[in-house]
Amino acid sequence: MRTTRRYAAVVVAAGRGARAGFSPDGPKQYRPIGGRAVLARSLDALLAWGRIDRLVVVIHPEDEALYDSALGTLASDGRLVRVTGAETRQASVLAGLRALDGSGATHVLIHDAVRPFIAETLLERIDAAFDAGADGVLPALPVVDTLKRATAAARIAETVSRDNLHAAQTPQAFVYGSILRAHEAAKSADLTDDCAVAEAAGLSIAIVQGERSNIKLTTAEDIAMAHATFGKTQIPDVRTGNGYDVHQLVDGEGVWLCGVWIAHSQMLSGHSDADVGLHALTDALLATCGAGDIGDHFPPSEARWRGAASNLFVRHARDLVRDAGGTILNADVSLVAEAPKIGPHRTAMRTAMAEMLEIDVSRCSVKATTNETIGFVGRREGIAAIATASVFYRNGRP
Repeated sequence: MRTTRRYAAVVVAAGRGARAGFSPDGPKQYRPIGGRAVLARSLDALLAWGRIDRLVVVIHPEDEALYDSALGTLASDGRLVRVTGAETRQASVLAGLRALDGSGATHVLIHDAVRPFIAETLLERIDAAFDAGADGVLPALPVVDTLKRATAAARIAETVSRDNLHAAQTPQAFVYGSILRAHEAAKSADLTDDCAVAEAAGLSIAIVQGERSNIKLTTAEDIAMAHATFGKTQIPDVRTGNGYDVHQLVDGEGVWLCGVWIAHSQMLSGHSDADVGLHALTDALLATCGAGDIGDHFPPSEARWRGAASNLFVRHARDLVRDAGGTILNADVSLVAEAPKIGPHRTAMRTAMAEMLEIDVSRCSVKATTNETIGFVGRREGIAAIATASVFYRNGRP
């Protein structure tokens, strides 16, 4: 039965979150925890499950800029759809469900944006519960605290039995068509979750064990705790990429190396201006975000790249790294050549690289060595280059 279910999700992110207090970052779903917005972490957790084909995020009409800022490169995920919410939670969910029309979804997860601690094990339990034929599934925890009902004057009126009582969580899951019809028919604005809507429509809802960690961030203290939790577990995403290139030397008047022209009795033959150092650096940068190699982006078979300045390739790789959320920390190029001498041009090369990468020159290194007259380099038949680039990815993506 598992393979017959196609999942979509609706994430409700239109609330104002007054109980969390004021923050210059906006409502609580946009506040940072461990360096990323609460909303972005919730979306990440759902999308990481790998079984959600479409995810609709319902936001407040005034929050478009906050949404764009919070998502960063995640906004390019083709599974995401953004819609505007309404005055009540129920009406906002209905807007999200309607946006799934035509998606092919058979089942839908409806989730609060401020529950970022979603475990894959919980999603798998929810999915398995549909095998018994329920219309919906609610993750919940048995109530363990003693419950008291109070009077308007803040006096205890009675002790409430906790037998068979559960605290509801999200995501709550439903057969898509059934919950859409239930929301279409909903009359009360007081329905606080989607299972209440389903109950009013007479749908059958199964309960599965929720998870203690799947808390809803309601107060400023909750957000501070979540920030500390992610701060402890987050490992800085620093990646190192390597690149290697070699080009043949032929008769000529000079060579381009690391963006600098050097007069010489030979020239490098090959793709574009054949700057072997920049070609290796381009590959090193692309490696940090899994973007292939220089040939994928600038095929040597295409005439338009014949004689092109290789700094174009480096700048392109730099932009891809940035689009993926990366900050270039340093770049190092080692040139292996018998001639020409690199030392007199090293400063100019480092400066050129720094300008291409838009980083400080102190973060750029150029080194050179000979091949001790051994091999094709030693015979002055070619020049080789090895490059290394280190990049910090602030979003933990791609």
